[in-house]
Amino acid sequence: MVCITGTKRIHRAQLASLVRNFACILVIAAVCALFTCLAPNPAFAEVKKADVICGISVEQRGSSVAECPSIDATYAVLMGQDGTVYFERDAQAPSQIASITKVMTAIVALDNAREGTQITVSESAAAIGESSANLQAGDVMDLDAALKALLVPSGNDAAQALAETIGTQMIEDDSTRGIDPVVVFVQAMNDKAAEIGCVDTTYTNPHGLDDGEWAGSLHSTALDQAKVAQCAMGYEQIRTIVAGGSTTIKVQRDGKATDVDLETTDELLEMYEYTIGVKTGVTDLAGPSFMGAANKDGLELYSIVLGSTDEYQRFADTKTLFTWAYDHVHDLALAQTDEVATMTFDGTEREVPVIGEASLAEWTDKTVKATLAQPDATISVFDLEGNVSQAVTFDDLYGTVHEGDKVGSIVYKQRNMVVAEQDLLACETVEAPNPIETIQIAWTRFTSGLTGAQTQADSIVYNVMPIINNNVSNAA
Repeated sequence: MVCITGTKRIHRAQLASLVRNFACILVIAAVCALFTCLAPNPAFAEVKKADVICGISVEQRGSSVAECPSIDATYAVLMGQDGTVYFERDAQAPSQIASITKVMTAIVALDNAREGTQITVSESAAAIGESSANLQAGDVMDLDAALKALLVPSGNDAAQALAETIGTQMIEDDSTRGIDPVVVFVQAMNDKAAEIGCVDTTYTNPHGLDDGEWAGSLHSTALDQAKVAQCAMGYEQIRTIVAGGSTTIKVQRDGKATDVDLETTDELLEMYEYTIGVKTGVTDLAGPSFMGAANKDGLELYSIVLGSTDEYQRFADTKTLFTWAYDHVHDLALAQTDEVATMTFDGTEREVPVIGEASLAEWTDKTVKATLAQPDATISVFDLEGNVSQAVTFDDLYGTVHEGDKVGSIVYKQRNMVVAEQDLLACETVEAPNPIETIQIAWTRFTSGLTGAQTQADSIVYNVMPIINNNVSNAA
């Protein structure tokens, strides 16, 4: 039996095979479409001309897209532990921050809790809703357990319990008696924000809810929250908790010790190996947001992304910012010379780099080799800021110069900003001329004055700083 189609004949078995193949294609297409819908979508990530790198916009720098981080967040900042701001996107614009609020809650709790404080969960705390540590009314726990319940699963119940318990402890005089302990605690949050340099931050509750009964003026900026991250990571207890991931705490419940499992909301701990925290946040008003911290080879960075398009993208943006910064921050040795000398340094004879040779004023032909006061010194440089230049100044040297004497100085600049300074020390001892030599030198200089010959050796610089970025000048 055959089927006729136009001028071609197709056997029934062939037709069945075609139908099966077509069905398989439809199934594969459907599966691909499903995965496309479920997969993280970085389509909104972009580089904006108004993005700022080390204080200068992308447009002003003339930077290529490849040199800049492509992210999705509405507001963002990347800051170093030393306060260096590497990247900004509308970082000083006000925004909702949702549960990132809880980082300041933890700071204030640690600043004000009395030794041995036990945190009690009230009916109101247990019933607060939204993100929860699954605490129950009447639960009692130590401060560390309460902080874990606050920061790991983003427990609103833990936030309220901490504010109620510690706020009560903070009410110590008649002027504050009768005031809601949570109000006292939240005021301390705002005071702490001002203390650490936040300029546009208002906390109205300890958990970050921002609608319904919690609607109000709660807000901050990406830059302010970077300062909060910097402050928070100075508390060892917070550092340990936010880097630890999911955990289990013990609470006293109905008179007996009970385990409460806490699942972390910080997916970046699994996505990026250098992650050390810190805190997620999401509400309808704030959108998905994240305060991140990373440490690679001792360089610690803090990232704030606010107003992402989805919960995965906030982590993708944070990883992008960290990776970008670590790709462009390098350790640079201040000594860049092949010349070496042997000297006694810190009581030990060792080989040191010779930065240059300083002319000796009392000789016509002698110099003294010079090295850095810290021969192994390095600095951390951000290569998008351009190359590092140096300026060497040698002192006027008279008399005997002893090994270890200061003979000059060297200043290093990047984009006309001083990034390092070092004294130059003699690598050797050079004696002053004796009386006979002094007479001979004086005669030589007299006759040289008649002939125009050189009367003093030139100073020499051997150190040459390498090019770290061909595309960026050192101009301010």
